Amino acid sequence: MSNKHFMGVLQLFHFIVNPASSTGNGAKIWRLVEQILLDRNVDYTAYLTEGMGSAEKLSSAISSRYSKCTLVIIGGDGTMNEVLNGIDNYADVTLGYIPAGSSNDFARDLQITCNPTQALLAILNPKEYAYCDVGIIKYDGIQRNFGVSTGIGYDAAVCHEVLHSPMKRYLNKIHLGKLIYLYVALKQLAATKRYGCDIILDGSRKIHLDNYYFVTTMIHKFEGGGFKFCPEANCADGILDVCTVNNISKLWALRILPTAFSGKHVNLKGVGTYKAKEIKIISDVPAAVHMDGESAGMRSEVSISLAKQQLRIIIK
Repeated sequence: MSNKHFMGVLQLFHFIVNPASSTGNGAKIWRLVEQILLDRNVDYTAYLTEGMGSAEKLSSAISSRYSKCTLVIIGGDGTMNEVLNGIDNYADVTLGYIPAGSSNDFARDLQITCNPTQALLAILNPKEYAYCDVGIIKYDGIQRNFGVSTGIGYDAAVCHEVLHSPMKRYLNKIHLGKLIYLYVALKQLAATKRYGCDIILDGSRKIHLDNYYFVTTMIHKFEGGGFKFCPEANCADGILDVCTVNNISKLWALRILPTAFSGKHVNLKGVGTYKAKEIKIISDVPAAVHMDGESAGMRSEVSISLAKQQLRIIIK
């Protein structure tokens, strides 16, 4: 389904809108944004997503048809993930982002405002851009891109449950959607089983973890609604940051969890941090994997690297 408005021959802005984002928050934000566009006689096209995979198809069609276009996302980190997987050539696209999700970790790290009016005005008259790395994860012959983070183990299991939790819908309605991540994190902590894994950094350095909770690989500092798992991550440095938690009791893990909101967990027992350009993770048993909070199923081996091109995004 598409909603189009043409004020001239040249279409400057192309909007991909997830109306279902954060239990309908995307639709509310789009109505506000659309009215401003109409009032200002802005040339634009707009497309409303219609379920999983829709944003990826739309971004592929738009980026292949229009060169050097500005593509604006109204949605959350999951919508962003789909768009990144649909764009063939990042050099031809400038991205605008109006956050409408429940976690908005991509926007949090780049300090993109969650005020839709202010975000739109910045996109219409940009003054500052950021260039961000894009991650690549490969598993079982599949390749997917990610913008924020990818993880295996406990954090991915949390993302999997959040995606299907009816409580997420309820909390989003009362504007407390971020709490679902903390609730599920505590629930999963009680149920999680731990196994061993090997991590290979840049093809040479091998690290073995006993009884690991998770291994998360990050481009940005935050994931899961504000957990600052990799406080030193720099989205433009061409380096992947890794955080591991292993070989500790669940009681100690419970102590670590709240400190991750401030990034102070990195100094606690059981937490490891690493940096690399390429990472391979081999788990003793298949474990949950996520990309930007989206499920990648249960996997026992994943390879992670960075795309050659960076993403250009309007931030102010």
